[in-house]
Amino acid sequence: MPVLRSAVSVFDPDLTFLPAVAHKLDFSEHEAEVPLHVHRKGQLILALHGAVTCTAGNEIWIVPPNCGVWIPGGVPHSARATANARLNYLFVEPEAAKLPENSCTLSISSMIREMVERLARERADYIAGSHAARIARVLLDELAEMPRERFNLPISGHPKIRAIADALTAEPSNRSTLSDWAKRVAMSDRSLARLLIRETGLTFGRWRQQLHLVVALRELASGETVQNVAAGLGYESVNAFITMFKKALGRTPAQYFAQRSTPTHPA
Repeated sequence: MPVLRSAVSVFDPDLTFLPAVAHKLDFSEHEAEVPLHVHRKGQLILALHGAVTCTAGNEIWIVPPNCGVWIPGGVPHSARATANARLNYLFVEPEAAKLPENSCTLSISSMIREMVERLARERADYIAGSHAARIARVLLDELAEMPRERFNLPISGHPKIRAIADALTAEPSNRSTLSDWAKRVAMSDRSLARLLIRETGLTFGRWRQQLHLVVALRELASGETVQNVAAGLGYESVNAFITMFKKALGRTPAQYFAQRSTPTHPA
């Protein structure tokens, strides 16, 4: 069985000062865990197949279909991909485009997706003024127009919030109440509730629901069934899970992924 290499070791985007370079990764050939690292260039992560979850700053990001996670240059980040994940990375030189200063999820049009795919077939040392350079320029102009989406889980750097997030991420079916968690982290219910709102902007119930949404999107994108995802998140019935999903995203899982499989355009 071949030894899998870390995805970080196969491509260094900071070796070039070109405005944008792209790179394709198939995680059947690489370790699922991408360790914490940082580079000068900003990075857009696109999932072609499967799913990837990124941690950047104090937030967890999911890369759903037809979206991308943008991580500005200089921000330490790590990731975990499903074994069937195939990704395209777009690395952008600082100041090369008017892109968000903070990590976020961007809606991605079919044109941008195809242009990143095309640029990934070019060498990382293409010549300024070449066809590849013109593709990169138009690509960056289009990318700057893409609207943001909300597919993130704020987790905070506070050790007690981080401990709860780590536990729920490892076991998302855990149905412990706010009171249960307060006892585990040696706080009163009221103090923990205030801390969660201060650190994440969400109540405990909304925060856990957002975590379930992030996990659900990752698992469904990797090919898992709705029934298995609902069970893995601790829902008593599939209908209860579908209700949560529809309330959050306005569509059932089947409708959401059917819509996301069609070309998208900026809002």
